[in-house]
Amino acid sequence: MLISEKEIEVRYAETDQMGVVYHTNYIVWMELGRTELVKDLGFNYAEMEKDGIISPVIDVNVSYKSPVRYGETALVKTWIEHYDGIRIIYGYEIYTESNDLAVSATSSHVCVKKDSFRPISIKRVFPDWHEAYESNKKADEK
Repeated sequence: MLISEKEIEVRYAETDQMGVVYHTNYIVWMELGRTELVKDLGFNYAEMEKDGIISPVIDVNVSYKSPVRYGETALVKTWIEHYDGIRIIYGYEIYTESNDLAVSATSSHVCVKKDSFRPISIKRVFPDWHEAYESNKKADEK
């Protein structure tokens, strides 16, 4: 199972009045982690979109554990929690600079045709992505 890592320097604009990262920014960081994972697997979302396929979020679950603060560098770890050829669930852990778990989360996605929003079979349309996701998903999923 591949676990991708992405460092995030916390910007002032990402924090609330208490100097703590505002809760919705973690979801933005999850997207950065997901994009990094796709890149680490040798693919690119922009290329997929050029083929008329997009991957909308259909569900997000976030559990906040510990705050990340302005001036810190957070670490986003991302992996494929579940994959069945149609639906992908990505897993995330975001750590503080002192290596405390700040967030644990998942996001669920499907790939759809951009013009109709009809789901596609990743296995049929993108066989290379399918193979990479199959071989890199969480071990107990295989």
